[in-house]
Amino acid sequence: MRVRNAFQRIKDAMPDREFRVFATADIGDAAFRRLRERGYEIEVYPNPEPPPKNLIVEKVRSGIDALITTLRDKIDAEVFEAGQGTLKAVAQYGVGFDNINRADANRYQIPFTNTADVLTEATAEFAFFALADLARKLWSAEHLVRQNKWGYWHPYLPFLGDEVTGKTMGVLGTGRIGQAFIKKCVGFDMNILCYEALRPNDKLVADVQQQMDLLFACGMQRERTAIRYVSMEEALRDSDFISIHVPLLREGENNTPTYHLINERTLQMMKATAYLVNTSRGPVVDEKALAKALKEKWIAGAALDVYETEPLPPDSPLRDPEIEDRCRLYPHFASAARITRLSLDPALGMAGRCAQGLIDMLEQNYGGDLTKMPYVVNKEAFRTGGS
Repeated sequence: MRVRNAFQRIKDAMPDREFRVFATADIGDAAFRRLRERGYEIEVYPNPEPPPKNLIVEKVRSGIDALITTLRDKIDAEVFEAGQGTLKAVAQYGVGFDNINRADANRYQIPFTNTADVLTEATAEFAFFALADLARKLWSAEHLVRQNKWGYWHPYLPFLGDEVTGKTMGVLGTGRIGQAFIKKCVGFDMNILCYEALRPNDKLVADVQQQMDLLFACGMQRERTAIRYVSMEEALRDSDFISIHVPLLREGENNTPTYHLINERTLQMMKATAYLVNTSRGPVVDEKALAKALKEKWIAGAALDVYETEPLPPDSPLRDPEIEDRCRLYPHFASAARITRLSLDPALGMAGRCAQGLIDMLEQNYGGDLTKMPYVVNKEAFRTGGS
């Protein structure tokens, strides 16, 4: 009886029909195994580069029920139109969804999910590691060794890096990743200047200041440190390091757009000894202006994991050999950590959260109420009255 009941529970948990899903990227065997065990028919684009858009449209037109997508795939009215009457869901493997036209998704009444939260700590720690790589000149130092140019020890030649401990950090954006980044800064006895255009988080400041005061009181910090919200101008002017954690908002999308937030004007506000790190969205930084700032030494260096165009074009000014010693370029892999990318646990991994979001939408969990599904982004399209 127990065995029969167990099988019945499994049967009851299975979807009533087989769903067809096309994945534009391989998100790991565990996630696909979970979906296939539930009866899903999964087709995965086999190459590491993204599929051409016409292939995505063709797959959608063939009658698939859902797409698993990444930031590399442009999902807009053309895709949704091809899937009218059949396409039920889009599950984005990533926290960002700039590639999905939200207005089009709402117009065609297609819900889409993302994988927020699970990559927060991985992205924040990567931003801090990139900052350290830049400041302590790890890339330049390793090149000395690999090129057999390290033939002596000297107190300050051929170069010195800059300490991170005890410096002032400017954090632009105090959402989930910005807050996780701030936690790292506390451990390095840094003063923290926060900029937030939307809703300054007073509780965050109070809680972090309490930690700082405790560290000083018990002798774990030699000097008292502080955190506070300031204007962007003050953060840029007074910080030794700037780390960007804002969403991409273009003109007309918001009262405080972030497109080219970092430009010639704002770069000239920074200290000549300051460093810039961007792990948020590429278009937040005007790359031509940044290359000029590095070339003319308005700032000391920059580290980027995201770009205005990805992959970074061969003719990008950021590739200029003249600035390569102070410009670290990474391939959009701040979240590229094993658990963060592949764990099947939706509380830990992007793959698990992507799969669970798809299951919720296709199998109508939460009573079929899309507004109650935790990973659905465009809930506004499914509230009473729509968007």
